[in-house]
Amino acid sequence: MRPKDQAEAARINAALTSFHNTKRPLPGIQDAARRAVFLEQLFESIHRVRYITRGVLERELDVRRANPASDLFDPIKGAAIRAKQGQHDEACWLVFLSVHFGRHRWHGWQYARDVYGALGNGSRWDWVRIRTEPEAFRRWLAANQGTLGQKGSGRIFGSHRKYQSIDAMKPNGTGSAFVSYVNWVHPPRTHAGLMENAVDQVGNDPRELFGLLYQNMDSVASFGRTAKFDYLTMLGKLGLAPITPGSPYLGGATGPLRGAKLLLLGGTTATGASTSQLDDWVVKLGAAIGVGMQELEDSLCNWQKTPDVLERFRG
Repeated sequence: MRPKDQAEAARINAALTSFHNTKRPLPGIQDAARRAVFLEQLFESIHRVRYITRGVLERELDVRRANPASDLFDPIKGAAIRAKQGQHDEACWLVFLSVHFGRHRWHGWQYARDVYGALGNGSRWDWVRIRTEPEAFRRWLAANQGTLGQKGSGRIFGSHRKYQSIDAMKPNGTGSAFVSYVNWVHPPRTHAGLMENAVDQVGNDPRELFGLLYQNMDSVASFGRTAKFDYLTMLGKLGLAPITPGSPYLGGATGPLRGAKLLLLGGTTATGASTSQLDDWVVKLGAAIGVGMQELEDSLCNWQKTPDVLERFRG
């Protein structure tokens, strides 16, 4: 653990002990080794969330990060750049691309770059174009599907999207995902207008807004529980929407749910509590130890993979 984290880790460790003794047992981390690994994974997750603020929003970014013609292209940093330029819709679209394709451990953002940059033909599938021509994009994708899916090209979906298809026509393929996302925003309504409509429905509470958008994103093809959670949390972190998750959203989860069962019930396949009960307990735990839901969701997912040995996950 980083030296600068030790004081905060001691505070969280004490809060975990207090929670265990007074509110809800935490059988999964009573073993010293597992507790240490859990804390390490928790701080790994905390640093990943803080990176968006300290490593992206607070830094002067190279404008090539937003340019798919550059090897430096990064849709997350590109979104921050476009937001600072007042291009809110483009920033949100880049976040969608980052989640849809994911970042591959070895090949980075190659897939998102090549699709956004239309395979380097001098045009882009930016928001201005996609919002007016979603079906034209599907036709373009169908024509270039073989090239985009070619083995050895470096175009590989990230780990959270490894079962995603580049297919233009299948119900859960990339073509349907793009078209349904445009329909979800519903141009000429903007992303800001989408948020204003959500505020009209549930008010200004960031958690309620997150919940409504999470529910409404069911209409976006191929965006299941993880993709919706990742997309909306990134909008919040980048300051593109005033939203934050009010729970870890364990319903439909795999890794985070297994982690919650291990922590709270003592085993990844343990029974004796519903998913909603586990969700509620994680919320209470987060409040007790002063850690946000995104950090807890991420750390539970990674910790349950190797609970006795620290393994740092990088995508």
